[in-house]
Amino acid sequence: MTAKGKLLLIRLAHTLVWAFFVAAIGYVVYSGLADKITAHTWVASGLVLAEGVLLLLFNRRCPLTILARKYSHSYRANFDIFLPEWLARHNQVVFTSIYMAGLVLLAYQLVQQP
Repeated sequence: MTAKGKLLLIRLAHTLVWAFFVAAIGYVVYSGLADKITAHTWVASGLVLAEGVLLLLFNRRCPLTILARKYSHSYRANFDIFLPEWLARHNQVVFTSIYMAGLVLLAYQLVQQP
């Protein structure tokens, strides 16, 4: 397989993994807003937390980005994922903020429980 083909597969995989974690973050927020906290909420939250730890271990870089770097010399923020440039550049700040808001909503709902 060519370097271009390998990069395409990495970009596809990276985009699917990204979408999964965006859905997990969305579910945490939904659970807090709707006061529907279930085991799924804690699993989603734990997976997002584990992803955050992984990113910290890799110096805030996704391992798929590191792998994709072998097949591209691009300096664009979205060279390794199918996202708009601005979102790829600010992805961690945007979604960490949304996740933290979801955790605040969960905490609020838990405190409100009788």
